[in-house]
Amino acid sequence: MVEEKLLMDIIVSPEVVPHVVSYALLASLILIGTALAVKSSLRLVPVGVQNVMETFVEAILKLVEDNIGHHWGKQLFPFICTIFVFILLCNFMGLIPGFACPTANINTNAAMAVPVFLLTHYYGVRAHGVKYLYHFLGPMRSIAALPLMILMFFTEFIGHLARPLTLTVRLFGNMTAKHIILFVLAIISPWVVPTAILALGVLVSIVQAFVFTLLATLYLAGAVEEAH
Repeated sequence: MVEEKLLMDIIVSPEVVPHVVSYALLASLILIGTALAVKSSLRLVPVGVQNVMETFVEAILKLVEDNIGHHWGKQLFPFICTIFVFILLCNFMGLIPGFACPTANINTNAAMAVPVFLLTHYYGVRAHGVKYLYHFLGPMRSIAALPLMILMFFTEFIGHLARPLTLTVRLFGNMTAKHIILFVLAIISPWVVPTAILALGVLVSIVQAFVFTLLATLYLAGAVEEAH
């Protein structure tokens, strides 16, 4: 009986798929459709959407290669660029009346932060093998410095565990705060102030997408660089 009741609750629930998930899927479909459209109409001299997309791609590619290097940057660029354009589009969707902002939900952000965390250590081990552990032991490696090495290991371990949490909460907090401010100011002054805050919201959306992408890039760069 309990199982049947739970099944009926799921069936009759008006939100079987959370609206945030729906908007995240919509953002994914928009990006996929845009990519296919640009791919089908590539020109030697870019115009229109191709010009905009190439500007984004070149900027992110330069960011990745400057911080990670050409070898590993070439492999990690698709992942980092996808994160940037996805977060940026989700942030902008929150500025459209009637739309929800997927990145204002902590689950969406965690779904991006956890892969960053996992890939950081995957590529760290792939680049250095067992020597990747040197990243957690600090610069001093000797028997005399063993207590310091143990302390550094636990400090670095906790710091690495905190990374996905900070990535998640930072984006969630900024996007949620932006929506609350817009809502409150829309009640107080329906036209003048919200318009100015909306322009500020565009800036915040761009900055937060860039900050998430930059931190993810730096985490990956630190994993593949040589430990000294």
